[in-house]
Amino acid sequence: MPALPEREQQIVAAHAPFICQVVESSQNPERRPEYEALLQAAEESGWNNLATAIRKIVAGQRELSALSWLDDEDRVIAEAIMRGLQDPATLPDPNSRPDPTLAAPGLAAMILAASRGNVEALTLISNMAEQMSRVGGQMARLAAVIRPLINGERAPERLCKGMDSQTEQVVLDILKELKQPELN
Repeated sequence: MPALPEREQQIVAAHAPFICQVVESSQNPERRPEYEALLQAAEESGWNNLATAIRKIVAGQRELSALSWLDDEDRVIAEAIMRGLQDPATLPDPNSRPDPTLAAPGLAAMILAASRGNVEALTLISNMAEQMSRVGGQMARLAAVIRPLINGERAPERLCKGMDSQTEQVVLDILKELKQPELN
């Protein structure tokens, strides 16, 4: 099987625990309540389309064309679940972590979509920022600039105040991505 594109690898790595739990719990009748709880939590987090797609996949619908209605992130997650159901050896490492230096393109796209009124993007990035705030430290500092970025702030000196060099670089990378013509 060829390697996934880098962006898709990042999405799979970010959601590896969820992907693995869905595959493992959906295949074991004793773990069916856990499977249902996972999908319930996904729906409560605004992932209604993904939960619907997962239910169809687990029920036997395995054509990739059936996922074309999902947004990119949901599609990548659903495809990873589909692959995992067909061949458990393809499941991602649930302990893997996405490379933070590759987060900027995805964050920039969500920031732009949220600034344009996309409710799903706003909900997703708000939830991410809330989780980042709970972590504290530099993650909280990064979370604190999400709202200003959505509102159009682009001055690095204001956005990066008090950040360490690694977090500042993530913000600068987000700003660079926001200037990309394909996003605008």
